[in-house]
Amino acid sequence: MEFIQAHNVQISAGILILAYIFIATEKISKVTIALLGAGITILLGLVSQSKVIDGVLNPLYFVQYIDFNVIFLLVSMMIIVNITTKSGVFNYIANELLKMTKGHPIAILGVLGIFTAIVSAFLDNVTTVILIMPITFFIADKLGLSPIPYLLTEVFTSNIGGTATLIGDPPNIIIGSAAEFTFMDFINNLTLVVAVILIAVILFMMFMFRKHLNTSKENMKEVMNIDNSNTITDKRLLVRSLIVLALVITGFVTHDITGIETCVSAMLGASVLLLFEKPDEILRDVEWNTIFFFVGLFIIIGGVEASGGIKLMAEWILNVTNGSQEMASMLILWASGIISGIIDNIPYTATMSPMLVEIQKTMGAEYTTPLWWCLSLGACLGGNMTMIGAAANVIVSETAARHKHPMFFIRFMKYGIIVVLISLIISSVYINIRYI
Repeated sequence: MEFIQAHNVQISAGILILAYIFIATEKISKVTIALLGAGITILLGLVSQSKVIDGVLNPLYFVQYIDFNVIFLLVSMMIIVNITTKSGVFNYIANELLKMTKGHPIAILGVLGIFTAIVSAFLDNVTTVILIMPITFFIADKLGLSPIPYLLTEVFTSNIGGTATLIGDPPNIIIGSAAEFTFMDFINNLTLVVAVILIAVILFMMFMFRKHLNTSKENMKEVMNIDNSNTITDKRLLVRSLIVLALVITGFVTHDITGIETCVSAMLGASVLLLFEKPDEILRDVEWNTIFFFVGLFIIIGGVEASGGIKLMAEWILNVTNGSQEMASMLILWASGIISGIIDNIPYTATMSPMLVEIQKTMGAEYTTPLWWCLSLGACLGGNMTMIGAAANVIVSETAARHKHPMFFIRFMKYGIIVVLISLIISSVYINIRYI
């Protein structure tokens, strides 16, 4: 035990790095890796198993490092989304928007991209692409076209749209909790730049696929005449879920006035909807793998934090940048964008957030605020670089392959690298103009 205490920084950092490696290789389920790493972290005493020592709450107690604001917000939103989806409302809206394009293939690409981005701002990215993919395959089949241009656009715009709000992407939920940012903080600071990036990326995709998106007038008419009369499967559920969803989002927006945390608003909304459902059925659809992945990851990173490793990382950033806010911002933005394209952005953000908290303790909130937004933009937008950069990318590529439209890694990256470059350049300009 003396050896472990003497080398706790190196051991805790080693556990985190090994977890990263195994998560990136995907040879073993990432939730298994996270929970195994958490178990080893607790077993080695890097964080404590004891809740109370001599009648005082132990600050090193492992549960203290689990961010339950993140956990409860994720679970609650998953429940709300699962119940709302059953009504068919999202498919109905998508079909109505497609009719407005009059079946023009390039216009459909733009509409699907914008719709995916807007939905991703309020639902998680994986749920969004799962909702939109069946519509995409149906439309591509009617037009006699490959679905790949549409699927690629949807992947990119889902990750872009999710960047705009607190609940749009898990990294933002982590950042919001760590930095104590509200729902409106994200809207006020990120929505404008995300809208600019979204338009730029959609125009880029339209340009790249302009020669591949041609079809006959007969095929276009079929899309114009989509039957949407039976898409809404349960009108009572539709009304109930939309009212609850609106109230929950109102709770997010009015946090500064009411003081009610976002996770509490979401929990109340989920509970109300569950009153009218069979909880066993709804809870089966919650992504428990993701939830327990977060739990394990928080404990592993807690080990690094308890050992002082996070503080050393913060000091290194400040030394490398000589305390320059501009250099620190660009370093975090571009490093986050590149690294999140290679590894999962959730563990990356979960590691970086405590580090920024340490920097904030030293340099103050005014210095650190742009760094938080750089972390959000880099981590969320960088996921577009490769097929494994974000969970939505993996889901879409696997589904496309099952439909005999393989989305090859190199082909994805050919577009993904340019999309990320466009996103990070626009973000850099925005950060420098607004904050530096």
